[in-house]
Amino acid sequence: MSFEDDVKFEREETYDDYVIYLKRRIRQLELQVRTLEADKERLERELSRLRMEMSRMKQPPAFAGTLIEMLDDERAIVQNFNGPRFVVRIAPWIEREKLKPGSRVALDQRTMAVIELLPSQKDPSVLGFEVIDKPRVSYSDIGGLKKQMHELREAVELPLKHPDLFEKIGIDPPKGVLLYGPPGCGKTLMAKAVAKEVNATFIRVVGSELVRKYIGEGARLVGELFELAREKAPTIIFIDEIDAIGAKRMDETTGGEREVNRTLMQLLAELDGFDPRGNVKVIAATNRPDILDPALLRPGRFDRLIEVPLPDFVGRLEILKVHTRKMNLKDVDLKAIAEMTDGASGADLKAIVTEAGMFAIRARRGYIKHEDFIKAVEKVIGGEQKLAQQIAAHEVIYG
Repeated sequence: MSFEDDVKFEREETYDDYVIYLKRRIRQLELQVRTLEADKERLERELSRLRMEMSRMKQPPAFAGTLIEMLDDERAIVQNFNGPRFVVRIAPWIEREKLKPGSRVALDQRTMAVIELLPSQKDPSVLGFEVIDKPRVSYSDIGGLKKQMHELREAVELPLKHPDLFEKIGIDPPKGVLLYGPPGCGKTLMAKAVAKEVNATFIRVVGSELVRKYIGEGARLVGELFELAREKAPTIIFIDEIDAIGAKRMDETTGGEREVNRTLMQLLAELDGFDPRGNVKVIAATNRPDILDPALLRPGRFDRLIEVPLPDFVGRLEILKVHTRKMNLKDVDLKAIAEMTDGASGADLKAIVTEAGMFAIRARRGYIKHEDFIKAVEKVIGGEQKLAQQIAAHEVIYG
């Protein structure tokens, strides 16, 4: 090959490589253009969103009002706080089926038109009540209360799970259940276990939490409590120590007692106001059923009264088995412990089991012996008896 042929070959090879390079570069630039166009569209959307947000922030604040009455799909009567009532228009974007008398709405400052549906107002103390979506207590965690659990399940679980049975027979299930008996016998555990079985929200409130200083506040809390229960349905409302607001009403009362009576009357109205076959059930508990107002105990309110007594020997043995099923026991006679604890409540037995475990921990042992339970019984039961003797002696001396 001559010198001229070599030069021509190198030029052709260089030209082809340059063409390939240019094509690759063009593809890279086209990809960059598409990426930049996508970024541009994203930034334009973000800019549009920010402009809309800025526009909303520049709008004047709206009034909070109450919907009094729906006239038709386009008009309604509203009231701004305690002021006059207005016939106003309803914004087209609001869902009409959600507008009901008593709903909280936002009103435009200039036209007073309904522009937004607001969530229902609830007192922070109502939202702060113990709300357990799914209680962890099951029927296996309760010992010695088979008869009581059977009656409670009939009154609460059956209407929620099988309302058709009551419709077929033609009767209404109990609206409410009252659990009464000494403290520490498992009333709260029973209510939680039923709530778990029916997969219901569990709202627990102590009766004294519904007592307020100012007139009408306690009654309002009761109303909002039942409203919260209906929103979270199926719901079980458990009112502990109901005697704090449900004591018998007297002819001569002070201002504070009159306010407690107002709260009680609101509770009675709420119990009368919901469907017994609905998905809200009320369970109450007390240690003093003798002081409750008869209006609470009449049929149609707390229809079923269930006594939760101190456990007998069989009950104490079952409770001990429940609390010790996850414990490492060695040569422990639970029957003997059950015989020794006559008169003990379920809470006492749980305390005994805990103390027995503490004695084993102090001895640096990985298991619990029968002697640990003997010491625990002496400490818990003996301590309670000693305290009772001291209280009795104090009452004798000081009256």
